[in-house]
Amino acid sequence: MKLASLKSGRDGRLVVVSDDLARCLLAAEVAPTLQAALDDWGRCEPLLRELAERLVTPGAGEPFDAAKAAAPLPRAYQWADGSAYVNHVELVRKARGAQMPQSFWTDPLMYQGGSDGFLGPRDPIPLADEAWGCDLEAEVAVIVGDVPQGASREAAAEAIRLVLLVNDVSLRNLIPGELDKGFGFFQSKPASALSPVAVTPDALGAAWDGARLHGAMETFLNDAPLGRADAGVDMTFDFPSLIAHAAKTRALAAGTVIGSGTVSNRGPDGGPGRPVSEGGLGYSCLAEVRTVETILSGAPKTPFLRRGDRVRIEMRDAAGRSIFGAIDQQVAAP
Repeated sequence: MKLASLKSGRDGRLVVVSDDLARCLLAAEVAPTLQAALDDWGRCEPLLRELAERLVTPGAGEPFDAAKAAAPLPRAYQWADGSAYVNHVELVRKARGAQMPQSFWTDPLMYQGGSDGFLGPRDPIPLADEAWGCDLEAEVAVIVGDVPQGASREAAAEAIRLVLLVNDVSLRNLIPGELDKGFGFFQSKPASALSPVAVTPDALGAAWDGARLHGAMETFLNDAPLGRADAGVDMTFDFPSLIAHAAKTRALAAGTVIGSGTVSNRGPDGGPGRPVSEGGLGYSCLAEVRTVETILSGAPKTPFLRRGDRVRIEMRDAAGRSIFGAIDQQVAAP
């Protein structure tokens, strides 16, 4: 089952979307918004599935236009983003000249980002100052139901309701100064964008193993391939582990979004990998590109995002069909 929110007010209008992303049905008879459905999932899920079955009939519903879609959750009670791909953490810290503690391989990193307004999949990325070093970050995320404090990894896995993609926008040149204060990210982490639809785990088939999403994270910059890293490979901490980590000292409310961090694969030799243009799997953010350039030539060559740049993030199934729809954004002045 695939769910989306059409733009309307702060929280959108919930719709069920066909598997091919071509058509949708308004779900107001079940729940007005996705958050309302998550709050009453036991009642709403089977009713939403009934709507999804109606979309199998040719011509049912109305055309689904991702340009009219808000984020599936236009605002959420909580957005907690991990760094499950430790290869990415290692590379980015290397770029800042920071050593990586050994504990990063055994205890997940996680920060709490702003969730009061996610960008829609076609919304522009607002950038007031190009000197801030704007970067894309292609990620996977899950939306959970209620998770009690101290939940086990098994209970955390059972709480996963939906899977989706994220462009976790970062302002790289603001990060070092904020981290030097010892109090974490804030200004350097503006609004993130979510994919047009969120998908129930069962609808992902073999791509979902209960803990990880497998498949190439197709990332493009100005229509040129930037990365195609496999989201199921080199993920040191899977989603049940990330959820249980977040719930160690607090309960998580239904509608909490948990991110994977930037998808990142090592090269065959264990190194950072090669660009797509050289036959590698490339990178899911510009910070990794710049780090590799620094390692090879002593300085980065690729600039961070500038106004007018276009970012596209998508994942396809084994038949080549888009699973979540594409995040397709252009960088613009606010």
